Amino acid sequence: MTIWVTNYIIKWSLRLCCRRFPWKRSSISVLASIKDSSLSRNGFTNGFWGGRLYQSRLSGTLSTTRFYSYGEKDNDDLKDSNSLTTDNSLSTDELNKTSSEQRQRTSPFLELLRGCNSPSDVLDLTSKYAPTNRQVSQCLSHMWFSTKKLSDEQQRYELQLMFEHPEFENLLQRVTRSIQYMHNKDVAYSLLSVINLGVAQRSRVIQTLLRTCQERLNDFDEKALSILASALERMKASQNVDALKEGMRLVVEGRLPEIQNVLALQTMMRLLGRDAPRELKQKLERKALSMTDQFSLPNAQHMVFTMATVGFHSKPLLKFCSDKIKDNLHHIPFNILYKILQSYKELLYRDTNLLTSISDHVASTFDIWTNKQLVFFLCAFKDRLFCPTSLMERYAEKVIANPDALTLKDLLSVLTVYSSLNYDLQHQRQAFLDSLSHALISYLPTMSGLELLKAAHYLCGMNHFPSALLEQLLSSTASFTKSKERMFQRVDICLRLDRPPLPQPLIVPPSVLGNPTPNPSVNPLLSKSLQSVVADQANATLQEMLVVENFYVIDGVVTKPLPNQPCVTETSSMSPAESSQRIAVIYTPNSSFCFGTSHPRGPLALQIRHLKILGYAPVLVTEQLLQSSSEEEMTDKMRGLIFPEHASEAQPQ
Repeated sequence: MTIWVTNYIIKWSLRLCCRRFPWKRSSISVLASIKDSSLSRNGFTNGFWGGRLYQSRLSGTLSTTRFYSYGEKDNDDLKDSNSLTTDNSLSTDELNKTSSEQRQRTSPFLELLRGCNSPSDVLDLTSKYAPTNRQVSQCLSHMWFSTKKLSDEQQRYELQLMFEHPEFENLLQRVTRSIQYMHNKDVAYSLLSVINLGVAQRSRVIQTLLRTCQERLNDFDEKALSILASALERMKASQNVDALKEGMRLVVEGRLPEIQNVLALQTMMRLLGRDAPRELKQKLERKALSMTDQFSLPNAQHMVFTMATVGFHSKPLLKFCSDKIKDNLHHIPFNILYKILQSYKELLYRDTNLLTSISDHVASTFDIWTNKQLVFFLCAFKDRLFCPTSLMERYAEKVIANPDALTLKDLLSVLTVYSSLNYDLQHQRQAFLDSLSHALISYLPTMSGLELLKAAHYLCGMNHFPSALLEQLLSSTASFTKSKERMFQRVDICLRLDRPPLPQPLIVPPSVLGNPTPNPSVNPLLSKSLQSVVADQANATLQEMLVVENFYVIDGVVTKPLPNQPCVTETSSMSPAESSQRIAVIYTPNSSFCFGTSHPRGPLALQIRHLKILGYAPVLVTEQLLQSSSEEEMTDKMRGLIFPEHASEAQPQ
């Protein structure tokens, strides 16, 4: 025990002496020692770490990269850089001794490091106490973590102070001297930290870290690979970065069966990215599915985000994650839940059960959400073409109770959602629309022309016509561009066909309507089926691709006698129009309906409403009907839609 105490005292006495004689630590600068080396030929004469913060991000003048990851031609340079020593650098034996004697849990340095609240505090600490090899990496990580919770402006200020600090360059020099003695995980953490801190990517310190990572890549464990993948994800494409990414792809593919950590697997998936070969993506899918029993709720959420990031669509994996999320909705905060909906949008994935569960959950916990959050939820559901019935009903009650609480942006978003999804408010419809109109009127003096047009467009679509808003819109039509013609055309046809009771007649100026006549294209499958159906009916006629009111396109109009009506003769008092029925056959893609239902969305609902006003009986032929039936089956189904009386007569047979 006495010998140990003596050695301990001697060791700390030597360290104290070194610190008390600063002239020992500044004899020869590393920059000076490499001044005449190949760095000048490779564009690194501007500084060890690439200049200050803003300079580091504008350092495109550097002509080449220090170390190339292909081949061995720069091995000597790298060895030279790793072997650079100064009077203030530790010898190999001293470094090894320091590392072996390090006691992380009781280290006074780490206790002091935890008390640092900014990068500058960390640099002040390293100027007083020399960190060990591992502590160098921990210093860099702490510098980055200390800025994460700051606002953008505070973060910029702290990073600027960091780059101006005289100790910052010394710390980065120590990174390159200590890198060969660092653990693999510490090397990866060091790279991640300096990237996050904004050090120039083409600086010597980052290029040295990249080259070291490549040399040790085969020895990296899951944790180190995961950290390295996060670092490379934040780096711009370059010869070094691309080569290291390619090496990681090979390592990941070879080690895939050995990966046991879900988070590590997700990090590897992000690294492999959208350009990964299909065979490798399938291997990743099988690996992820084999690990689903380990998935926690955060794992399931993160898997959805990862798949959206890399554009990887796996229905079995998404289904599992959706079920996991659905069973734990009460534990998911707004930002995560909203991000999940956005990720499903990017992946073009819709799960009716999950969407319904989220809608019901938000509706049942309605009071805990802010108005802004509720509007975001509604817009996210609208983007998925899903009608959240329970949520829309609750929100309508909120609008009716206090419409003045909505901002103009909220009002326009709400109008967009309710108009697009064609939600049936039933007995609350008029009160809801009146409340929205009342709130909009208060914003009329400050509304732009485009905001007026959007509001009128959505309200007219819902068969509601506030006169004050329409009058202000139609009195300021000169400022609109050609791209808004379609919206004006819809307002115009609503005014003409719905004929709302306004204080004075309103007409949309022809100058903003452009040329509303559409240019329809024939659906060959539907056309052939219609012709086959009408050919069997003696008293029926067919018109294809009929344009109505210069706005709506009808794929086929079948005119047939009304059932149980006598034939029209020269002596009869009934006109042919009164004795016949016009069937408007409309092809409707799946996107024309709310997801998972046969409920028409806004544009289709408006067309149906107007065709009925014009005397047509709309018949909808869905995309599913055309694609999932044989020609004979489709003709039979079409006959049943257009001539239901014949279908009912044939049924008993």
